[in-house]
Amino acid sequence: MQRNCKQSILTTCFCVLQQVTCQLMLAVGTAVIGSLQFGYNTGVINAPQKIIEMFYNETWFDRYQEPITENQLTTLWAISVAIFSIGGMLGSFSVGLFVNRFGRRNSMLLANSLAFISAALMGFSKMGASWEMLIIGRFVVGLYSGLSTGFVPMYVGEVSPTALRGALGTLHQLGVVIGILLAQVFGIESIMGNATWWPLLLGFTFIPALIQCGLLPLCPESPRFLLINRNEENKAKSVLKKLRGATDVSADMQEMKEESRQMMREKKVTIPELFRSPLYRQPILIAIVLQLSQQLSGINAVFYYSTDIFTKAGVAQPVYATIGAGAVNTAFTVVSLFVVERAGRRSLHLLGLLGMAGSAVLMTIALALLETLTWMSYVSIVAIFCFVAFFEMGPGPIPWFIVAELFSQGPRPAAIAVAGCSNWTANFIVGMCFPYVANLCGPYVFIIFTVMLLGFFIFTYFKVPETKGRTFDEISSGFRQTAASGAEKHSPEELNSLGADSQL
Repeated sequence: MQRNCKQSILTTCFCVLQQVTCQLMLAVGTAVIGSLQFGYNTGVINAPQKIIEMFYNETWFDRYQEPITENQLTTLWAISVAIFSIGGMLGSFSVGLFVNRFGRRNSMLLANSLAFISAALMGFSKMGASWEMLIIGRFVVGLYSGLSTGFVPMYVGEVSPTALRGALGTLHQLGVVIGILLAQVFGIESIMGNATWWPLLLGFTFIPALIQCGLLPLCPESPRFLLINRNEENKAKSVLKKLRGATDVSADMQEMKEESRQMMREKKVTIPELFRSPLYRQPILIAIVLQLSQQLSGINAVFYYSTDIFTKAGVAQPVYATIGAGAVNTAFTVVSLFVVERAGRRSLHLLGLLGMAGSAVLMTIALALLETLTWMSYVSIVAIFCFVAFFEMGPGPIPWFIVAELFSQGPRPAAIAVAGCSNWTANFIVGMCFPYVANLCGPYVFIIFTVMLLGFFIFTYFKVPETKGRTFDEISSGFRQTAASGAEKHSPEELNSLGADSQL
């Protein structure tokens, strides 16, 4: 029996590997460059903070012949950091305007113009003696990153075979954490985190953008977009054959045609419709809460505290320990890549939330006793690494790609726009409010995150379905049945809509 089990696992692995073609990996790998850009620009601003503040001070003095006040400097820096999230909110909310008009691949290509503009603004801000250029550049790269957080998961989900959709979807988060790690490494003073090279550190984004622009024309458009949005069946079939490395793609074509027929029964789905219609209300609520579970988990707070904790632990170079935390971040994203199709999305998300809650409790105890018991600093380091590891097992990667799985082709762009905007809004709120809450609560701030994590765990356990191995239409059917089972609670107009949607 054990031998048969091993043979079954090997057979499954072989079948999965057969679906990983060069064309598929080129398409996914090229798209994920956008994720790397998002991660890099999220983390790049932290390391050179003091140096950029010196630049603000010198520029202010040259202009006005007086030093900048502390309040003015704090305001300028806060704007420089927060404007990225504001750009991200606007960008993520605009995803649907691009993908339905230009297609998934061409939208990513167009977005790179923003990456080039932002790189030029930030890279030449020192030469132009203009903090305005830096702030505008941060806003523009925020727009680019917001668009990328919508484009990449959608494109990857639509080109991937069902059996690999979860694993390949995890690559978006892997790109993000690699980008953060690169920003941490490049931000070391001896590399680019110094008074001479910091403009290049911020403007470095033009290199990945250049690479992506060179590779995207070699990648296919999403076959779902070609068939369902453009009605180009022959082209969609040709793209699928290249992506799957097979001549028989009838099963994929049949699945997409079923989805297309379902779309013909649906009205055009707008963002307000997602909240009004009983058919979409539950999945959009799940999508929003999963995004909030990522940003309100406390992961940013952990990195905020990490340098101080490493210093108290006697680490000679706390910046390298922080990079070590970034390496743990990356390593466990890779682990998630390999187990997401075996364990399932829902199970991994539950495990991640519970593990983070336990780590947060341990961190609270360690931080509270840090002054009394010096060895507690080492316990807090272990807690940080565990917190980061559990985050990347579930709440890090899963909210990004599961949104694309919860919706059919029609409402998917609008849903991804709403989910992305929710993520960026929560990111902005945490970034603006956490320092004040941390000053008020001290080490006990992680109790707040523990309560939130347990709340998200309960919601996930009762409300989030497992999507592993299920087609887009099968997942949507589950929500249609749920909506139809509560049909007696809805208006006649909603009942008619549900009746049409259920005739499959």
